[in-house]
Amino acid sequence: MTAKTQKLAFKGHSGADLAARLDLPNGPIRAYALFAHCFTCSKDLLAARRIAAELARAGIAVLRFDFTGLGSSEGEFASTNFSTNLEDLLSAATFLEKHYEAPSVLVGHSLGGAAVLAIAGRLPSVTAVATIGAPADTAHVLKNLGASLESIQQEGEADVSLGGRQFRVQRQFVEDVRSHSLLDAVAGMRKPLLVLHAPLDEIVGIDNATQIFLAAKHPKSFISLDQGDHLLTTPEDASFAASAMYGWLSRYLPGDEPQGTVPVEHVRVMETGQGKFQNAVQAGRHRLFADEPESFGGLDTGPSPYDFLSIALGACTTMTLRLYADRKKLDLGRISVDVSHDKVHARDCEDCSEAAKAQGRIDRFERVIEVEKPVSSELRDKLIEIAGKCPVHRTLESVAHVHTGVRGEESGAE
Repeated sequence: MTAKTQKLAFKGHSGADLAARLDLPNGPIRAYALFAHCFTCSKDLLAARRIAAELARAGIAVLRFDFTGLGSSEGEFASTNFSTNLEDLLSAATFLEKHYEAPSVLVGHSLGGAAVLAIAGRLPSVTAVATIGAPADTAHVLKNLGASLESIQQEGEADVSLGGRQFRVQRQFVEDVRSHSLLDAVAGMRKPLLVLHAPLDEIVGIDNATQIFLAAKHPKSFISLDQGDHLLTTPEDASFAASAMYGWLSRYLPGDEPQGTVPVEHVRVMETGQGKFQNAVQAGRHRLFADEPESFGGLDTGPSPYDFLSIALGACTTMTLRLYADRKKLDLGRISVDVSHDKVHARDCEDCSEAAKAQGRIDRFERVIEVEKPVSSELRDKLIEIAGKCPVHRTLESVAHVHTGVRGEESGAE
């Protein structure tokens, strides 16, 4: 769903290179967001990728990165703790501000959610914060250590199995997470907050969402993730969380520029990299998908190119008829238009021009106009005549010229 993803790296708290991805929108960027992943997870977790992609589709660029010693980042995980995670987040925010723009949005998942709550008050650029399955107490993460916690406290460190992988955890990590008072940070944050949490979350119980929500000052919102699990492992749950987050964020971010406010009006279409045919489309402030049906190898996430042509003809027809009806003070009620498209043999098209019939196969659009109020046969004929004056109708029936250019750097190839 993302229009473009850049691989990046920046220095973390220890000087180690932290691996990152910047998910960029198709078209103008409304804001930059910083995403913090869950404990021992990575930036490439399904939930992280889908949320970043959905926000990018809405015009929000998202920087997601691996904390020190995790994923593709350098450094030793054993030497990290919650405080160093906060320093890594601040390093990421500084990197964004220096090379792009200071983050306006913070998004955190699980312990990453606790991290964004802890630093939000320290970042003046941040205008909104969203958490997913975040604990109300950073020490909650110690439950993941199980029986190893006692060994860590007695011996100073121990190897712990987390999510099927081995991690070395030191006593300093335990002491550090216990030292933070997260709810005090939430109370003092004073930023718009969205709390997303699954009632059936078995890793971080729903009571944590209650505590965070009660500690926060208004404006604040809560959205239930229904049947989702802690990691939002199903695509449907991750997509729901992403779309809900975008809907909430839209009130705290600048909107896309409406059509007609720039010198050159154009529609931008770019492949998303998802599926074979999915494209992200931007027309002014409007962002949507173009795709093909699953039966044609697409994901069926948006209208097909010919659907868009039919949409253009239908919309132009209703607009043209509305102008005519208002000018003539005709009470037609609501106007609707059904449009279908097919390719037919030119010789079978009775109402086509002779020039069209000279071709082998032609595009035929079947248009049916419907009005709510009764009309006479004379007015019916007039509506058909006026529909034929619709600009898109005329464009489709005329011989249009498409001039094509290519932008891009020279490859140097002969």
